[in-house]
Amino acid sequence: MAENKNDTAWQKIFDKYKVLSCLENDGIFQISAEQIKEFREPRLMAKFDHKINLPKIFVENDLAILPVTRGDYVISHFNLYHKFETANEIIHQMQLPDYIQSLDCNNIFSESVALNCAFASGIIADFMEDEQIFSTTTGRMGSGNFNFFVDDVKNNFHYDIHVKNSQIEIDAAYEGLKHFAILEAKRDISEDFLIRQLYYPYRMWKGKLRKDIKTIFFVYSNGIFHLYGYEFENPEHYNSLRLVKQKNYSVEDTKINSADIQKILDEVTLNAEPQNVPFPQADKFERVINLCELLNKKEMSKDDVTQEYAFDARQTNYYTDAARYLGLVEKKNSKYNLSALGEKILSYNFKTRQLAFCKCILAHKAFYSTLKKFFDCGVMPSKNEIVQIMKTSNLHNINSDETFERRSSTIRSWLNWIVGLIND
Repeated sequence: MAENKNDTAWQKIFDKYKVLSCLENDGIFQISAEQIKEFREPRLMAKFDHKINLPKIFVENDLAILPVTRGDYVISHFNLYHKFETANEIIHQMQLPDYIQSLDCNNIFSESVALNCAFASGIIADFMEDEQIFSTTTGRMGSGNFNFFVDDVKNNFHYDIHVKNSQIEIDAAYEGLKHFAILEAKRDISEDFLIRQLYYPYRMWKGKLRKDIKTIFFVYSNGIFHLYGYEFENPEHYNSLRLVKQKNYSVEDTKINSADIQKILDEVTLNAEPQNVPFPQADKFERVINLCELLNKKEMSKDDVTQEYAFDARQTNYYTDAARYLGLVEKKNSKYNLSALGEKILSYNFKTRQLAFCKCILAHKAFYSTLKKFFDCGVMPSKNEIVQIMKTSNLHNINSDETFERRSSTIRSWLNWIVGLIND
């Protein structure tokens, strides 16, 4: 696991304050923003939206961090993250009103615009199952005072935590006749999320309102709005959340049929294999697309990608290389940015964009030949069959059967993504 600036700074903090010894004796270690600032800016050192972003010394010792005031944090073996449940595949079609001209559904590159589009198209109202909905509170505010208990990582012990006016930030909140909904919005696809992003605002507003409070995690990527509705079965228990509803929406035409994919197979021109970019080892093609979205109009270093996205350093390499392999991303002077092709594809509507991504994949012989065999036989080729196809596809930088087998999983996964687009 490669070290970044946070890893180095936290190691120095742990050494100076003998944090591990304190944890062994007291169970919890409290640290101030001023103490952290001696080594690095606290806002960069204490915000880890996904478990994979935690500093190395936290990962090695099963630790996590919580804010408890505007300037104090506690560190212990907290179980702070929740793994996303598997989303269903149904996409519900919604429409923006005809008179809305200032929202372009092909140009949604921020959480705020995605939320505005979801509100204007009726997605928020449909998910809340409410009427006369208005956008209300948003932005940074104090949490107020409350107590709660949180599980340790082994779920056999609870820590009692007291929060006193910690800073929270609400991406969006909507109030209707029956419900008040708090939304945490993201554009990055990840395995998990930090429960605190929903829990602290929930506790704050639960103490102020008589209405039912809904907590919703909102993810927008590649033309699809993914909404996860949670409830806290015990308001005083941080880990008591459970999923009560999950729906996916789009305001674009998402109908793609097998003839659309067959047309690409019939017409695509095969590219020569890249000499200086390894064959992809990045199984989730949705995350390749999502990476391109995050790089749109933005140049980022490897460390930037690792810190801002739900990747570790190894995954950053895999997914940036996969996007470069397809010609969607370029690397210049250790910085990544979208290629002209990547920018062009992201400007398309949903259907044209998906088919353009398919064309990028199928322009490579190993992918093309495997999918062609699938269409001919009606069954996805086995791992051994895919390996044999790979060995006849003039691939570079693959020198062992073990590597062929590992890379074959990417072919199968990406082609399953293509097949999964078909809804005729």
